[in-house]
Amino acid sequence: MIETVAGVLNTILALLRPVVFGAGLVAGVGAITSWAVRTRRISPFSPFARFVRDRIDPILVAPMEKRLLRAGGTPYAAPWWGLAVVILGGLLLLSAIQFLRDQFIMLSYASQSGAGLAMLLVRWTFSVLRIALFARVISSWVGGGPYSKWWRWSYVLTEWFLAPLRSVIPTIGMIDISVLVAYFGLGIIETVVLSALR
Repeated sequence: MIETVAGVLNTILALLRPVVFGAGLVAGVGAITSWAVRTRRISPFSPFARFVRDRIDPILVAPMEKRLLRAGGTPYAAPWWGLAVVILGGLLLLSAIQFLRDQFIMLSYASQSGAGLAMLLVRWTFSVLRIALFARVISSWVGGGPYSKWWRWSYVLTEWFLAPLRSVIPTIGMIDISVLVAYFGLGIIETVVLSALR
């Protein structure tokens, strides 16, 4: 059963890779043309510009433009932000499916022995903590906080070990390096725990 799920995920990955690449190419062409129309490198009154405004902008640019204007950005940057969302979204989708496939493969190997299952649980625990650290860093970039419904989980999972680190490790200017120290510290602790389980 586990091998079947891993095989299905592998097939999905093989099908999705060219789709994501194609979507990135189409979004790239759309971003370039929309930017060219917005900055008047292509005449905004031409039939091509009307096509871009009618077909490309509502899908790629309009959602990002509203957010940018609320944040005080310029509408000229909206096509590039739209392209970034398409590329990052595709990469995250592929990474998530690949991660799931790898976990099913590891679960298949781990189910053959009791120590293997314990090692798998340790790996999963440390992986979740690392993901929470990444989410916390991203939340600080996009204005999320510990009380945001989207980011609260990352603060709940990481604050218990980041707070003591912050009291010991000084900041470098405005940069808090406790997250970086915690990331590498988690790797060291994971290695020690896994070696003890072997």
